Amino acid sequence: MKRFHIALAVADLDASIADYSARLGQPPQAVVPGAYAMWRTDQLNFSINQQSEHAGQLRHVGFEDDEARGFTSDADVNGIAWKNFSALTQELRIISAYGIPVHEPVAEELIRN
Repeated sequence: MKRFHIALAVADLDASIADYSARLGQPPQAVVPGAYAMWRTDQLNFSINQQSEHAGQLRHVGFEDDEARGFTSDADVNGIAWKNFSALTQELRIISAYGIPVHEPVAEELIRN
């Protein structure tokens, strides 16, 4: 499966979670209180980070791709950052950034391996 990914900076994480949950018709699959939330639909991987000084700005775009190996990042001709990663790689980056796993099945897989 390949999902389009978009990441935004927001001023108020809790208000943004409520707003985007209503817009996407579902709660986030991952939440790091006060810092991060991520929704995964059939076609979209959408994340927000609380960064008041950059609220409303695009952080990056890209693809969550089950076939991706590792994590890649480059910029397009307009200077927009594009990322490519698997769900597992995203989970590892969340753990690295915030110190906690946010998806129990992935955490269990990491412990097994």
